[in-house]
Amino acid sequence: MDLAYTEAEEEFRGRLREWLAAVLPGLPPKPSPDDWPARRAYDTAWQRMLYDAGYAGLHWPEDAGGRGATPTQHLIFLEETERAGAPYVGANFVGLLHAGPTVAAEGTAEQRARWLPPVLRGDEIWCQGFSEPDAGSDLAALRTRAVRDGDDYVVSGQKIWTSHAEVADWCELLVRTDPGAPKHRGISWLAMPMDAPGITVRPLRTLAGSTEFAEVFLDEVRVPVRNRVGAENDGWRVTMVTLSFERGTAFVGEVVACRRTLEALAAEARRTGRWDDPVLRRRLGRLNAEFRALWRLTQWNVSESQRTGGVPGIGGSVFKLRYSGVRQELYEAAAEVLGAEGAFDLDREWALGRLSSLSYTIAAGTSQIQRNIVAERILGLPKGR
Repeated sequence: MDLAYTEAEEEFRGRLREWLAAVLPGLPPKPSPDDWPARRAYDTAWQRMLYDAGYAGLHWPEDAGGRGATPTQHLIFLEETERAGAPYVGANFVGLLHAGPTVAAEGTAEQRARWLPPVLRGDEIWCQGFSEPDAGSDLAALRTRAVRDGDDYVVSGQKIWTSHAEVADWCELLVRTDPGAPKHRGISWLAMPMDAPGITVRPLRTLAGSTEFAEVFLDEVRVPVRNRVGAENDGWRVTMVTLSFERGTAFVGEVVACRRTLEALAAEARRTGRWDDPVLRRRLGRLNAEFRALWRLTQWNVSESQRTGGVPGIGGSVFKLRYSGVRQELYEAAAEVLGAEGAFDLDREWALGRLSSLSYTIAAGTSQIQRNIVAERILGLPKGR
């Protein structure tokens, strides 16, 4: 992989910087974290600005509504928007980074035409209905049932940790369509409209006080069969496509954010005199090297996904595994620099970042699951008994 930027890529960077410098000062203040309708409006308005400027779905295939940009252009976009302090995808997270790419890779022409343009324009929000109370890391143990009734599936069950369910229009939903099949089979991937009768959403409050997750209860919800992505009972394979995006590319922007946080942390250490501690300097230097290495791994993963048709490979599990740990180490270092007073001030971004970091070894597949994937599918080791 050539890590040098071409003249055309640098021109792309320059145009993007100019656009960001022109539009970011005019953005309204960010809404309160607890005001989800306002957060949805803020995030979707930014997505519409990206769409109108030609930056939405930059790396998506042209036949999926994107610009078909190169992996390097995509990474430049992520670098520059993060460094400029532009809004993140926010409530658009599942649609842009999980469901949308899955539909682009696995959906029919009709499904792509129906669901992808509204995602890119910011018109519709998606949530993720995968995990259940007894099927988190062991996702294949899910028990939410979908019984075929003519042109509909009738769905009953419960989902948990459903991202952005409070403001979502659609849910990428995993259901069991053949209860007699082995647990990795008999699963289907459905797009469920969140305004269908029989859906109850109960927000979950996190340690940091936010409510980006919810419990979702499904009581004989009717979902059209035409909303199934992939063949019936082939949902596990489709799910692996979704998870490859979630683990392989969805965290790319966050690596850039962590590098910016590390720079701010080093500046804070210099300001307070903590920089004089050689042990702390070495710790921050090692974190800098870790994040630089993760960025190179990101470049490799994105390039590899482009070479293989746009779907990230299992190398994403390597990235996810290491990133989860390094992010926690970053905020442990922040606690050391800031001391007890700064580290536990919940009005400060450092403390909220620390609380958020604790979830990363669980979210998007636990570290134990990632180690199994690396061991079995990359190193070729036998499955544990």
